[in-house]
Amino acid sequence: MLLDLFIGRKVGISAIMLGLIGLIGGIFDKNFSKESRISIMIMVIISTFVYEIGSYILGYFIYSYSFEIMPFIKILLIESLYNIIITIILYPLIQKLGYIIEEEYKNNKILTRYF
Repeated sequence: MLLDLFIGRKVGISAIMLGLIGLIGGIFDKNFSKESRISIMIMVIISTFVYEIGSYILGYFIYSYSFEIMPFIKILLIESLYNIIITIILYPLIQKLGYIIEEEYKNNKILTRYF
């Protein structure tokens, strides 16, 4: 909702689509290997396509945005490429941080201490 409030023209579209992406990511979390960079990039591409197509469709029906297919495809391809580049750069760092946090929880038994 904050994303829509600060940079969106209308409130609600980004919140709905990001919630949908989170739901899809949670469902496919067990099916994709987090070790394979190819599967992570595929997930990023799918997420980008779902978000952009869904936002475009919602904007068209709810807020009567104009229907222009070529600029939409251009934006979709540029955003997909940008997201893949960011994933290639940041995912190894996030993965290492995740391993460090996981090891800390396992060594100190932080999670099981309270249950």
